[in-house]
Amino acid sequence: MEQFQNHELEYVVDDYYDVSDFEDDDVSPRSASSSIDDDSVNSDVEDDFELSKPKTDTSALEARNGKDIQGIPWERLNFTREKYRESRLKQYKNYENLPSSREDLEKDCKEVEKGHNFYDFQFNTRLVKSTIVHFQMLLYDATLVEKISVSAFRLDFSMRTPVLSEQLADKGSFPYVEHSFPFTLCFQLEPCMLRNLLWATSKHDVYLMQNYSVMHWSSLLRRGKEVLNVAKPIVPTLKYPGCLAQPLSRVQISTMTVKDNLMVAGGFQGELVCKHLNQPGVSFCAKLSTDENAITNAVDIYDNPSGAMRVMTANNDAQVRVMDAVNFTCLNRFTFPWSVNNTSVSPDGKMLAVLGDSADCLIADAQSGKVISNLKGHLDYSFASAWHPDGRILATGNQDTTCRLWDIRNLSESISVLKGRMGAIRTIRFTSDGRFMAMAEPADFVHVFDTKSDYATGQEIDLFGEIAGISFSPDIKHCS
Repeated sequence: MEQFQNHELEYVVDDYYDVSDFEDDDVSPRSASSSIDDDSVNSDVEDDFELSKPKTDTSALEARNGKDIQGIPWERLNFTREKYRESRLKQYKNYENLPSSREDLEKDCKEVEKGHNFYDFQFNTRLVKSTIVHFQMLLYDATLVEKISVSAFRLDFSMRTPVLSEQLADKGSFPYVEHSFPFTLCFQLEPCMLRNLLWATSKHDVYLMQNYSVMHWSSLLRRGKEVLNVAKPIVPTLKYPGCLAQPLSRVQISTMTVKDNLMVAGGFQGELVCKHLNQPGVSFCAKLSTDENAITNAVDIYDNPSGAMRVMTANNDAQVRVMDAVNFTCLNRFTFPWSVNNTSVSPDGKMLAVLGDSADCLIADAQSGKVISNLKGHLDYSFASAWHPDGRILATGNQDTTCRLWDIRNLSESISVLKGRMGAIRTIRFTSDGRFMAMAEPADFVHVFDTKSDYATGQEIDLFGEIAGISFSPDIKHCS
């Protein structure tokens, strides 16, 4: 796991909005605990909410009429958005674990025709408050806490960074919400810069972290609901002889995922929490490791070749664990030479991508953990990966600010290198039909590529704020 040197981000939004005005906003009443699958309800109704929405929200209509999608009043500032962007690009410092000459990196990167509009802005709200906590290595046993202003995003970008949720994809539009708020940035004895804290399970349903809670947000109802509170003691409901479940308390969530009504979250102390969204309580929770630095860096839910659902965890103790998703017994454990920051299983359940504190990325057998191939080309530590739904292309994201595409039929070298604007590539997602791929940087930029153009055409979503994660909704619809 990297050690991240924070450079304070000076976001202008907080200078004009008092976040206390929003603390009492009603975000808890009713909420869709499951998808509201009503095709008759189209997100174009955003324009009908002009009179009822909070004054700091931004609708698609307002954006078309020139309002900043984040609500930043540039006309009242002493500088333009363009000048602020220019300053951010110059001042932002991307952390490097493996310093090296990267002069030739640009030469290897694919030329991408930007400016395409695969998705249109849909809605921006400050009612959604996602939380990212950073951990910084200090020389002394002391903790520094400071408040900074941050922008959070929701592309049907939901909470705190894009949720590329495709509720208008059938129209070629791009739904999303954005919000900004101050949050507490903690510097402690563990470094962390993960970006998988946001998941869309439908075009209306998004799950995200808010302090010590996992929240469900309905973009249709504009309501939020707490589905898991990890600040108080958690007692697992699943009990049977030999079960390794144990009570937990005050879990600081580091990563999460949601699939098929199962939510899985990992913690900074090696915790794992599994909850069925359609059942009360927490089914399983435990500490996976007693290692002092056993952060659960990534969790994944997938089906093995026989169709059985599995849960996979990647930890700082250099281990990958495979668990049964029914009784949560540990079925397998794979050990690697370095801390594992990310894993992803191929669509057929046979291959496993393993990335971590190394410039190399590994392809392993998902059943045995045996390394099949070593992918070379990245210059620093890797933090993200995703498989194209057809299983032929693997995308890997690295601290060297690039995403590399690999063809599994020839892994001797990457087939394309896609460059970010200013930071590491922390999150990568494909749409369920494979038509688009999105990659997110730690802050400010999300890039969407059209895979049918061989990734040569793209859309750049430009915002000001840190990004907690991106997620395409699975129920996409595309016109050919």
